Amino acid sequence: MPRENFNDLMAFVAVAREGSFTRAAAQLGVSQSALSHTIRRLEMRLGVRLLTRTTRSVSATDAGERLLRTVEPRFAEIDAELAALGALRDKPAGTIRISAAEHAANTVLWPKLAKFLPQYPDINVEININNGLTDIVADRFDAGVRLGEQLAKDMIAVRIAPDLKMVVVGAPEYFFKLTAPKTPQDLATHNCINLRLPTLGGLYAWEFEKQGHKLNVRVEGQLIFNSTTQILQAVLGGFGLACLPEDIARQHIASGKLKQILKEWSPTFQGYHLYYPSRRQSLPAFALVVEALRYPG
Repeated sequence: MPRENFNDLMAFVAVAREGSFTRAAAQLGVSQSALSHTIRRLEMRLGVRLLTRTTRSVSATDAGERLLRTVEPRFAEIDAELAALGALRDKPAGTIRISAAEHAANTVLWPKLAKFLPQYPDINVEININNGLTDIVADRFDAGVRLGEQLAKDMIAVRIAPDLKMVVVGAPEYFFKLTAPKTPQDLATHNCINLRLPTLGGLYAWEFEKQGHKLNVRVEGQLIFNSTTQILQAVLGGFGLACLPEDIARQHIASGKLKQILKEWSPTFQGYHLYYPSRRQSLPAFALVVEALRYPG
């Protein structure tokens, strides 16, 4: 195949991976119609249909799946080798793509990167906010951030934060009308602010632990968000009880704007870890980012 047609293959990989012409076009920075024309041109040249299109989705045909399995790893290898060329420069350089949940990005990644990046102007960092369990290899991220309990065994993991505690809180005015719950089961009679999980679209079951006894409670309430930032705003406004990471609620508890309840039931989880496949170790820019994020404890 002529060299100039490699762009067509990259376009196909983007559509097949995203399952959408719209998302793939946005990713590639081209119009949807131009991308559709590129794929049709590739299919005509190869003489096979690569994608099955419906009004709602796009999926690879058997031939498309075979092509995807063949070319996608090659493009990943090329990207890795091009990034490795940064080692030949006088200064570490390159783009590091990290997938992380909103809370980890706000409380861990950004505070550390804000101190690190001014020292290395040739290192670029892209942070993709995603509260789901992202497949960083399939989505071509250099690294991801997860709690210790969620790490894949085939990844290298570096702790970047201390253990995380979850707390249940409410605004003082909320308790003017209702008595604070004494046990997790008492939450059934309270207006609780729910968190929508990205995986399967379910609601987060509030997790509790006391003296080794673990308990998950499904709560109900008027509000549902998919972001802890909005949950924090709502609980500060007195709209209900919320289950939040202690580090973002701590200052509001100290100031009296929030009251913590069920303290003896607050569970602790292994802190955030940066995880990545072993092939990323050899890149100088990536190694510097890892060290900048590493938790000293």
